[in-house]
Amino acid sequence: MDFDFSEDQEQLRDAVRKWVEKGYGFERRRSIVAAGGFDRDAYGELAELGLAGLYIPEDDGGMGMSPIDGMVVMEELGRGLVLEPVDQALIAGAVIAGYGNADVKGEWLPKLGGGEALIVLAEVERSNRYRLDNCKTAASESGGAWTLSGGKSIVPVADQADAFIVPAMGPKGLALFLVDAKAKGVSTTGYLTQEGGRAGELSLDKAAATLLTEDGLTALEHAVDVGVACQCAEAVGIMDMTMDATAEYLNTRKQFRVPLSSFQALRHRMADMKMQLELARSMSYYAALKLNAPAEERRQAIARAKVQLGQSMRYVGQQAIQLHGGIGVTDEYIVSHYFKSLTQIELTYGDTLHHLKEVSERMGDSAGVFA
Repeated sequence: MDFDFSEDQEQLRDAVRKWVEKGYGFERRRSIVAAGGFDRDAYGELAELGLAGLYIPEDDGGMGMSPIDGMVVMEELGRGLVLEPVDQALIAGAVIAGYGNADVKGEWLPKLGGGEALIVLAEVERSNRYRLDNCKTAASESGGAWTLSGGKSIVPVADQADAFIVPAMGPKGLALFLVDAKAKGVSTTGYLTQEGGRAGELSLDKAAATLLTEDGLTALEHAVDVGVACQCAEAVGIMDMTMDATAEYLNTRKQFRVPLSSFQALRHRMADMKMQLELARSMSYYAALKLNAPAEERRQAIARAKVQLGQSMRYVGQQAIQLHGGIGVTDEYIVSHYFKSLTQIELTYGDTLHHLKEVSERMGDSAGVFA
């Protein structure tokens, strides 16, 4: 099997990496955090590169690229600790293109791909504990028009988004809807997240909504799997930079007049970190390769990837802090921001234990010893 990236994918990686290096330095990121954790101008610059339309078919004005292309992009954005939610654009593009009707596609996909509209997934409720089928938001239909009532938590850039993809319980069970942020009955509050990004609460009081699909659980699982694959790739990029910063520190910092990197015990710890990074990278590839697989196969692969990424993120992040000592947790030093980002990713779309349960339940007849 050929694991080399194509020339187009390498060019895409190079374009995103150059933008990160030249346009999204640590000081710009700090200023964005200080301003609230989201910068529409920065998001617009990413959209100009075509990243918001990556998963939108060419017939609908997008780039029509593959999950591997998305993985390449998210790795590079992870390396730069980019706060703007490109992963949400990829989720929205995949869901609307895959489940929306012609009118919805015509209205929203061009705006999404061009960066004029930011559409985010709002699936978290306070009581659902990562269970996608546990939804309290209610949908009602009258005269062919739908309204939603309920609330969603930790919605990415909730008070800055232009529309929301919202799961709600309808007459036939869980359905998926598109809600315009300007619709009557929609209200949001925003706040900073742990790693410096932005999220918020979404309140719906008989808010007008457009039905995407009545097979809501299937569509929502697909959306979350796209999100997990994106965050796996982002985490690999963050861990790459965490390793680089830690190696540089050990080569520079001296104790007993010699670099810390000369101590064999510390070299062994770096080797263990590298092993965890490469395990994570391989499972990120696996997740991206399985995104277009049948649902059951895809869900199992995504859960496996999230378990390994969770273990790797925790190990690499904690070891980096330990090897740096006190400076590793200071706000002025970038390693602390890598660690916070890895910690937040581990808890998003289901933590490691949740996905370990998913893996266990999906093993079926493959578990156990065979004669």
